[in-house]
Amino acid sequence: MASTKKETSPSNNGNDSAPSTEADFMARFTKEREELEVDKIFRALVKLEGSDLHMKVGNPPIVRQHGELKPLNRGPIDREEMVRLIYPMMNERSRRIFDEEGGCDFAYIVPVDGVDWRFRVNVLQQLGAMGLVARRVNNWIPNFEGLHLPPVMESLCKYDQGMVLLAGVTGSGKSTTIASMLNWINRNYKKHILTLEDPIEFVYTEEQCLINQREVGMDVVDFEVGMKHAVREDPDIILVGEMRDQETFMTAIHAAETGHLVFGTIHAAGAPTTIGRILDLFPEEMHGAIRSAIAFNMKGIVGQKLLRSIRPGVGRVPTCEIMTFNPTVSKLVLEGKDEKLPDAIRMCAEEGMQDFTMSLKSLLDQELIDRPTAFAVAPNKEALKMAIKGIDVKAPGIL
Repeated sequence: MASTKKETSPSNNGNDSAPSTEADFMARFTKEREELEVDKIFRALVKLEGSDLHMKVGNPPIVRQHGELKPLNRGPIDREEMVRLIYPMMNERSRRIFDEEGGCDFAYIVPVDGVDWRFRVNVLQQLGAMGLVARRVNNWIPNFEGLHLPPVMESLCKYDQGMVLLAGVTGSGKSTTIASMLNWINRNYKKHILTLEDPIEFVYTEEQCLINQREVGMDVVDFEVGMKHAVREDPDIILVGEMRDQETFMTAIHAAETGHLVFGTIHAAGAPTTIGRILDLFPEEMHGAIRSAIAFNMKGIVGQKLLRSIRPGVGRVPTCEIMTFNPTVSKLVLEGKDEKLPDAIRMCAEEGMQDFTMSLKSLLDQELIDRPTAFAVAPNKEALKMAIKGIDVKAPGIL
C-alpha cells in the first residue's frame, strides 16, 4: 500500500526515525535475538516434524503432521495469551501492515538444539481475534531425486536466459521445488544468484555460486524497488518469488528479456491455465503484447500438487504437469489457442512434457501413491483409467 511504502523503508526496519550514527547501525545489524514465549510452541512443531502450525483463539496450538491436523497436548489459547504470544514476534512494519490490512507475512527464526529453523508466518485477524499460521521451512534442500521430481526438471536449470514458473495453490511445494532447482545450479555452475522474497524461506549454502538473498520489508521496501536494484547487481539468475500483480510480472519478464534467467511462482491450477492467470493481471488491450512476451521468453511452466505417499519414510510427493516452450507451445500461446495446450503436452511427451494424468500414472508405477489418492486429484478420471490399462491417449493431428 502507498502509505506503507511512504512510512516504512528497509533502512529503518519499520521504525519512524532512521538510524543516524554508526552506533545505531551497529546495534541494528548485530543485535542478538531475544527468546520469546511463543518459541516453545515452534520448538514443539520441529520436534514433532510437523509442516505447519495453527494458532486460533479457543483452541490449543495445532500441528499438521503428514497432512493431518493434530492438537498439541496443552489447553486452549485465549485472546489475551494470543496477543502476548504473537505481538512480540512482529516488528513495526508488520504491525502497521496488520493494522491496515488485517494480516501480514514475515519470516521467523527459532533455534532448536543449536540449529536455526525458519518459518514462514502469516498473522491474521478472524472474528475480532488474532491468529497465526506458520509453515516450517526445511533447513536442508532436497535434490530432485529426493523430491521424486521428473528428470526434465534438470533441463529447466540449464538456460542462460528466460523465465521458469512454478504454478500451484498454497502448500503445493512450489517453493521447495524452486529451491531444489536453484541448489542444483549452485552445485553445478559458477553464477550469481539473487533472490527477492517475501519472506525468505530457504537459506542457501554457497557451493559454486555467489548467492545474495533479499527480503521484502527487511532488506528492501517492495518488489518493484528490489527488481530495479536487481538488474544493477550483476545477477545471472533472479528468483522473484510470487507473481502477484502487473508490476511484478512486468519487471520479471523485462529481466528475462535482458539476459537473465528468472524463476518465480504463481497461483494457478496447472501449467496451461497459468497463461490465462497471467493475462488476468492485465487489461485486455495488453493481452497481445503479454502473449508475445510469454511466447518468446518463457522456458517452462510446472504445475504442482502434493499428495500423501504410501512408501515408508516418504511423507508427501509432488504430481507435476510440465509444459516446456518448444515451437509448438510457443505458437499456440502466441495465437491464443490455449485450449490446445493440453494436447500439445501429451503429444510432446518424448521431450519431457507431461500432464497430471501421466504424472499420476508414473507415481502409481513407482508405488509412491495409491489409486484412491490418484483418482481423488485426477483432472480426468477416465483418462487415468485408460493410462493405468496401458492405453496411450493422444490425438495426432489435433494441432
